Amino acid sequence: MLVPIAALAGLGLLSGLGLAAAARVFAVEGDARQDEIADLLPGANCGGCGYAGCADFAGAVVRGDAAAADCPVCDRRSAELVAAVMGLELDEREPQVALILCQGDDHVAARRYRYNGLASCASAVQLGGGDKACGWGCLGLGDCQAACAFGAVEMTAAGVARVLPARCTGCGRCVTACPKDIIKLVPKSATVHVLCSNHGKGAGVKKQCSVACLGCRKCEKAFAEDPRIVVSDFLAEVDYGRAPDDPALVDLCPTGAIVHVEQGTEGGTP
Repeated sequence: MLVPIAALAGLGLLSGLGLAAAARVFAVEGDARQDEIADLLPGANCGGCGYAGCADFAGAVVRGDAAAADCPVCDRRSAELVAAVMGLELDEREPQVALILCQGDDHVAARRYRYNGLASCASAVQLGGGDKACGWGCLGLGDCQAACAFGAVEMTAAGVARVLPARCTGCGRCVTACPKDIIKLVPKSATVHVLCSNHGKGAGVKKQCSVACLGCRKCEKAFAEDPRIVVSDFLAEVDYGRAPDDPALVDLCPTGAIVHVEQGTEGGTP
């Protein structure tokens, strides 16, 4: 009885020693900088950088696949420290915030039917695109709010989502969560926006939503030969590469689809 037990114990010991030796021979040395960078990151694991989490992003920085400025959640000081670990200067980039391209709340937007299903935009959109008469309108059921880890998206009482710029890190999770594809990241410094996504034309657009863009080109024509707002497929869009900042543009829009938001505003976009 003792002999088999001793034999098994010996085999176990030899196997353990063999595994230990193999671990030493084939061990991959880690880069201490990865742990140092991970400790400097916010630990939100939001995925806004395009990587699985903060540890994965730290590894990408060490490998040279990502830059310190690629973390949308880091403040400037943290990004500078990450760059310093790599012996680099911080690469300056324009901070971005999410923007919901719709103002179609219950006061201005018509509905085709009463939705009484699961409180999810992804579910509602399966029923003919949702209950909004405007096929591009915000459904107001909060998928973007649920996706935001920073409390930067809120649902108004009138049934439309809005972003709180002061809280937004530009991670992009709300962009991915929106089944209507009406959320985009824009430069944080931009002050003039076209808050509409409706590509329809004619009087029907106004019946769907009273603040919808009509594609009338008044905003585009205001720039003469060098427009910074361009109408394409009956929808005006801001050229954020050289975004306009003149508040007077708001008065050109007959429906109110163009808004001006001062930099540093604590509240969300209308």
